[in-house]
Amino acid sequence: MRILIFLLLASKSWLLPAAPPNLVFLLADDMRADTIAALGNRHIRTPHLDRLVREGTAFGRAYIMGSMQGAVCVPSRAMMMSGRPLFSVSSALKDTVTWPMTLRGGGYETFGCGKWHNGAASFAATFPNGRSVFLGGMADPFKLPVQDVGPGGKMVNPRTNEAHSSVLFAGQAAAFLREQKGASKPFALYVAFTAPHDPRRAPAEFHAQSNAAKPPLPGNFLPEHPFNNGEMTVRDEQLLPWPRTAEAVRQELADYYAVITHLDSQIGVVLDALQATGRAGETVVIFAADNGLALGSHGLMGKQNLYEHSMRVPLIIGGPGLPKGRTTDALCYLFDLFPTLCELAQVRVPASVQGRSLLPVLKEGKAVFRESIFTAYSAEQRALTGDRYKLIRYTHINKSQLFDLKSDPQETRDLAAEPAHQARLAAMMQGLGEAQKRYADARPLSTDTPAPLRVPLQKPPRGKGGD
Repeated sequence: MRILIFLLLASKSWLLPAAPPNLVFLLADDMRADTIAALGNRHIRTPHLDRLVREGTAFGRAYIMGSMQGAVCVPSRAMMMSGRPLFSVSSALKDTVTWPMTLRGGGYETFGCGKWHNGAASFAATFPNGRSVFLGGMADPFKLPVQDVGPGGKMVNPRTNEAHSSVLFAGQAAAFLREQKGASKPFALYVAFTAPHDPRRAPAEFHAQSNAAKPPLPGNFLPEHPFNNGEMTVRDEQLLPWPRTAEAVRQELADYYAVITHLDSQIGVVLDALQATGRAGETVVIFAADNGLALGSHGLMGKQNLYEHSMRVPLIIGGPGLPKGRTTDALCYLFDLFPTLCELAQVRVPASVQGRSLLPVLKEGKAVFRESIFTAYSAEQRALTGDRYKLIRYTHINKSQLFDLKSDPQETRDLAAEPAHQARLAAMMQGLGEAQKRYADARPLSTDTPAPLRVPLQKPPRGKGGD
């Protein structure tokens, strides 16, 4: 009996008490899930992210839930920080418990730097120890306005950085890590980069390298989106004229990849600083992004759509006691990170959290985590993504798209009108309606006054949203 008990405990060794790990959370801005070399992109250089892939678990199907506004990062970051879904969270995180608050209550030293698009008050409440904070959506990375958290939660020391924002934030994170060498408390470091969000600027040598061999067009490139998705002329869509040209899109991708490679170099700075503390072996590292981006896919430029390139995000988690070199296709949300971090830190998950801990995927290799993913954008777009099939519904024009993600991962063949798929389409429409009820979304899936299927693609006097 004693041997049996020992074997059972050994097989679930992660359940045994252990010292809470340190946490380093690195967040990119507008980074597609398919822009990491180790995960299959042969046209980009990301040696430090590749290292994280080798040393952890890469989630190939991690999603954000979406946004009701053009600035998708605002609700995305609010969801990630609160562990709550789109229709149940305040974008300003007002009166909301965040995971750094929870960890601090559990004995952690917390520190935050970088982009925060959810208001100064919520940053100060979330990170009383915070420096080099950018309170906004986008700006020139070489002239980024930043501030620090001062006494009483007031933002102090406003200044304009003199280095690239990725260099600034990595340096600030490294300085914090140096302070943790020999410290007794576990720490949680949060670094929110502004890269690779436009304006896509990196030091000149990175652009030179990327321009020397421009990335190819995405397989789902189109000169124009084929119909009115309800958000055709948002600010992001005005970054290139219509119709998009192959040359212009390849240049955008070259600049985008240059900024990502530069970001990767600064992630290396943070990882090297962590190693120098002597505490890397007791630290879990998380890398993610707040949303994806179209950049020529489906004739679009921004993230104001529900295609995979915009809703799916990179997510890598690695550290002591966690598997190395594993990839998983388990469906999950970015807001599932809150309870995951709490369980790793051995801190009670607040009752307000609606996300699910990813530890069964990380520790046990569970393949089916969520049965489906519900996503939404503004009033016009709703989607339901399953293990294989995906439905997108455009509520303002009574149009559906149905994709087989197994045979058509780039969503180029719409099956919605094919007779063989009508039963599946009806079932997924029903499932979409049920998901809406589950997440308190009251938007009707059809209208009696549909908008035009096509709209003139001209640059309006002033774009809205999108940062």
